[in-house]
Amino acid sequence: MSVRQCVNLLRDEGRRSGAAIPFVLVAVALVAGGCGVYSTSSGRVDESLRLVNVPYLENATAEPSIEIELTEAIISALQDDNTLRVVDAEAARTELAGRVVGYKLREAFTSATGGNMQVDEYQVQISVELTMRRLDGGENVFTRKRLNGSGNFILGDGATSELTARQEAAAEIVREVLGLIVEDW
Repeated sequence: MSVRQCVNLLRDEGRRSGAAIPFVLVAVALVAGGCGVYSTSSGRVDESLRLVNVPYLENATAEPSIEIELTEAIISALQDDNTLRVVDAEAARTELAGRVVGYKLREAFTSATGGNMQVDEYQVQISVELTMRRLDGGENVFTRKRLNGSGNFILGDGATSELTARQEAAAEIVREVLGLIVEDW
């Protein structure tokens, strides 16, 4: 049944029973539900910024290779999203560059076993600073924007790995990057 058919049915039922308020509430819920849909359509992008170069991030942490993982995750997400086209430096009109500024591994959950405290879950926290600049000398799209991501991993039964938590943190950062790019245009 289509939304229109549902609305007509509810309207007809509301007329018969004299219950206009429930009809209005349901209609508002149906309309509001449709307003929450979000699209990253390439039609919404400033064409002068569509071609972007993404050099490897700098790594200001002691965590080896984290900059490579994050850069590759960002490039992959941009390509999958298709809002921007990732190109080499010569063809680019914009550049998305930055650095990894934080990598923390902290205790997320502890338990007491036999009078001893034991860590059951850790959290990986990653922070980056990114700048998206126009290569034609125009104003930056955003400058030194700090983005954070986190992911947890469990020790013991049902164990997950630190790598899985890193991937979760990277995915959060990538979602923020995509949001910034579409939101700021």
